[in-house]
Amino acid sequence: MIEFSPKEIEFLQSLEEARLATCHDDIPHVKPVSYIFYQNSLLIATDYKTRTYKNLQKNPKVGIVIDVYKSGGHKAICIQGNVMVIEKGLEFQEIYKKFHERFQWVRAEPWDEMEAPFLKIIPINKSSWGID
Repeated sequence: MIEFSPKEIEFLQSLEEARLATCHDDIPHVKPVSYIFYQNSLLIATDYKTRTYKNLQKNPKVGIVIDVYKSGGHKAICIQGNVMVIEKGLEFQEIYKKFHERFQWVRAEPWDEMEAPFLKIIPINKSSWGID
């Protein structure tokens, strides 16, 4: 299991946007996503019809970058991991509650189990810089 330093955890919990990379037919697909860092995993909401979800059905490996760019003071964490799809049950409900509390867009357009899944990224590798 990958361990994050207290400073890395603080950094991950302070932001809410990242860039998520998946792959299809040897073609990278990168998109901005909202995320929550919780229990050593990154959680992302998606829809069943997205390119991201379709890619993950064939290849559950992802890369994700969380960063703040400032010339001379760039801070970032790059993570590679495996994705579990959470569609229903107690874990779905727990994650949904956290998204509902944090994001206005979830409160504005709520959904139920099996309408849109969460992606749970379990880190297998990481690198970070500017976070000391």
